Amino acid sequence: MLLEIVKYGSAVLRETAVPVPAVTPELVRLAEDMLQTMYRAKGVGLAAQQIGRNESVCVIDVPADCEETDDVKAFNARVKMPLVMFNPVVIAKEGLQDGKEGCLSFPNLGGHVVRADQVTCQYTDAAGRMQIITAKGFLARAVQHETDHLNGVLYVDLMSAEDKLALADKLKKLAKKNGGNL
Repeated sequence: MLLEIVKYGSAVLRETAVPVPAVTPELVRLAEDMLQTMYRAKGVGLAAQQIGRNESVCVIDVPADCEETDDVKAFNARVKMPLVMFNPVVIAKEGLQDGKEGCLSFPNLGGHVVRADQVTCQYTDAAGRMQIITAKGFLARAVQHETDHLNGVLYVDLMSAEDKLALADKLKKLAKKNGGNL
C-alpha cells in the first residue's frame, strides 16, 4: 500500500522515534509499504516519521551505481539491499565526505551536508535478528540521513549557514504549507 509522505513543516518530522520492542508482522508490512512508497517517489531511503509514524524503522535501497568508485561498490556489496532496519543505531563513524543531499520530505530542494564517510550501524532486521553493517560512501550517507530522521534531525539542520540562508525562503514556504513547524 502506498503511503503519504509527510513534508517539511509537519511536527512529526521533529519527533524522536520510539524503539520497537519486537518485530511483528504488522511492522514488517509497514516496512514493505514504506519500500513501495519510497520506490514510487524515486527515493533511496524513508524513515517512519516521513509517513507520519513514530516507530523506529527505516528502509534504504541504494543502487550500486550510486557509488562513485569501484572500491566503495565492492565494500558495500556485502550489504544486501533493500535494508529494512528496526531500532537502528550508528555505533561508529570514520572519515568525512561532503555531498549534496535531498529528501522526500523536502521536494525539489537539496543542499550540501558533511557526514562520516564510513559508518557502522546496529539494527534488528525484519526476521527479528540483530545485525551489524558497515557502509561507505553514498550508502553511509543514506544510513546517517535515515537514522537522523529517527532522531528528529533533518538534513537541513546539518547544512552550512550559507546554504540554509540560500534556501530560507523556500523552506519557510514549505513549512507554512505543511503545518508551520520548523
